[in-house]
Amino acid sequence: MCMKRAVVALLALAPLFGAESSGSRVHYVGGTVAGVSGKANARIETMQEDSLRLSTRNKVVEIPYREINTLEYGMRVSRRYMEAVLISPLFLAAKRRTHFLSIGYTDSEGKQQAMVLQVNKDDIRPLLVSLEARTGRRVEYQDEEARKAGKG
Repeated sequence: MCMKRAVVALLALAPLFGAESSGSRVHYVGGTVAGVSGKANARIETMQEDSLRLSTRNKVVEIPYREINTLEYGMRVSRRYMEAVLISPLFLAAKRRTHFLSIGYTDSEGKQQAMVLQVNKDDIRPLLVSLEARTGRRVEYQDEEARKAGKG
């Protein structure tokens, strides 16, 4: 009986120690993912062996790692995906460093898709390392400043 209480207490305290869920909190800035609106809060998970998972309040998107063909990191949104992304003027006017990860992939119909995520500065390095390992792709850095921030 005492052991059950200890387990329940540990599970209740887990969120305080960062064990609330796998993955990183991100902000979906925009892209071509159907059913996900720009400016949506999301969680990105790379722990699954075969696919990346992006979860928002209303939708879960799974992208097989083998279908990811572009990983780009920078302090601004990639020009290549600008057409697919509607950026809030607040992002453009911000003076603080903002970390963006652009992911390009081919969907199940063979069409090129893209998403741009704003990632917390503390989460970007582990996320980049994990994505490189899972996809076999090298991250492209927009500039030297991004390379330093992404590689530490």
